[in-house]
Amino acid sequence: MHARTLRRLGTALAATGLVAALLGAAPAATPPAAPAPLSAPAAISQLSTGWSVPWGMDWLPDGSALYAERDTHRVVRLAPNGTRTVVGTVPNVVSGGEGGLLGLAVSPNFATDRAFYVFHTAASDNRIARLTFDGTAIGGYQPILTGIARATYHNGGRLAFGPDGHLYATTGDAQQTGLAQNTQSLNGKILRLTTTGAPAPGNPFGNHVYSYGHRNPQGLAWDAAGRLWAAELGQNTWDELNLITQGANYGWPVCEGVCGRAGMTDPRRTWSTAEASPSGLAYADGALYLAALRGQRLWRIPLNGTEAGTPQAYYQGQLGRLRTVATVPGGTALWLSTSNGDSAGAPQGRDGVHVVTLR
Repeated sequence: MHARTLRRLGTALAATGLVAALLGAAPAATPPAAPAPLSAPAAISQLSTGWSVPWGMDWLPDGSALYAERDTHRVVRLAPNGTRTVVGTVPNVVSGGEGGLLGLAVSPNFATDRAFYVFHTAASDNRIARLTFDGTAIGGYQPILTGIARATYHNGGRLAFGPDGHLYATTGDAQQTGLAQNTQSLNGKILRLTTTGAPAPGNPFGNHVYSYGHRNPQGLAWDAAGRLWAAELGQNTWDELNLITQGANYGWPVCEGVCGRAGMTDPRRTWSTAEASPSGLAYADGALYLAALRGQRLWRIPLNGTEAGTPQAYYQGQLGRLRTVATVPGGTALWLSTSNGDSAGAPQGRDGVHVVTLR
């Protein structure tokens, strides 16, 4: 080996040794922290008992909630400590089958307008009405949207305010399947309206209709990015979790579940009707929570953008039929209500509200 080559090799080895020494003297780099796991149900406790088919609910600014009882037509205030107060009865409600006093949504401007909204069955139709709550009693009943066809089954009925400040409502096909594909009908739809009952600006068909082709949707929730998701009861085969976009056709009665048909939007997740029969829907910390009636369980569905991950079931068969799930302000827990009094001949007062703590 030439002398020049030996000198170069010696220099390189010395440099390598110096670097190694320096590296050995330096403190070890701290590995990046693992991402925090998404929350999931950790514990459940009963908050309140003695309810009669609690259906819709929404939060008041003080952290208490207003609930609507389907068959008694009462509005009940429930405090975080479990104290329950009947604050009034909604007039003009007619119960029968799946109809009665259904959805409830508190105005985003409640601190100033004291308003809340209900979806209910009346003698001739389903309708949406505005009321006020002064902290003690409800009053000021005023229908803002009428003419939604009613039926024994498939009334829909969920109400929720979106991030845009408009009121969204789910309607069933009223056992007239052809209505779902008719964009001029209020039935088999997700509706979007102003607080006066007018069609919200920007609706795709110039009326109240936001999306169509629905059979009996009963759950609405927005994720952290403001995307709207809906839970829908199928007929005999598939229940659905849908990602809702303006003007989209969700297929009913042509499609139940995934069918891959041009011009129709497939669900992001499906369940057999025995596993789900979904009603309420809520979002918390990267996941949707779906309350199952016939399935008698709470489903957790992790989200990755517009994709719905593998569902996991909780409390299967422990609480009975589950109707409404809502995320506590702050996102640390869920309130979950049962619907065991809605079976034929079932005694009143057998339902409850539970708190699900998220870890």
